[in-house]
Amino acid sequence: MSAGNTAKLYSPRLLALAASLADYPFDDFLTHQSEARSRTCGSSIRLGLNVGSDGAVTQIGMQVTACAIGQSSAAIMAAHASGAKAADILAMEAEVKAWLRDEGHMPEWPGFEALEPAREHAARHGALLLVWTAARQALSSARATG
Repeated sequence: MSAGNTAKLYSPRLLALAASLADYPFDDFLTHQSEARSRTCGSSIRLGLNVGSDGAVTQIGMQVTACAIGQSSAAIMAAHASGAKAADILAMEAEVKAWLRDEGHMPEWPGFEALEPAREHAARHGALLLVWTAARQALSSARATG
């Protein structure tokens, strides 16, 4: 990757998004939890959610070990997760996968356009997708509380 491409990929906006993950700390008391790891780059995430009686996300927390692309994708998801339901998360994961394969449009999630430069860097795709996979997994199983 040339220095020009690196600068385009790691923009100040993207780096600021990555830093905003501090606003979403992981909490062991979140009822829907998952851990996911990208096979392509080794990025990992521990994600937890609480959902309301209507199935909508009410709280999110995460620990992310990833490049700035993975961190930024997680921050973008977290910033607008409140109110999302499992169907929204599943649809978004499918949109991201199709977009990364150049088989679909830019995913419709607020702020996602900041990740557009990562599309041409296949080595970053696993990190970009990771948060969506982890959220789907978390929503599919609730941790027993008590």
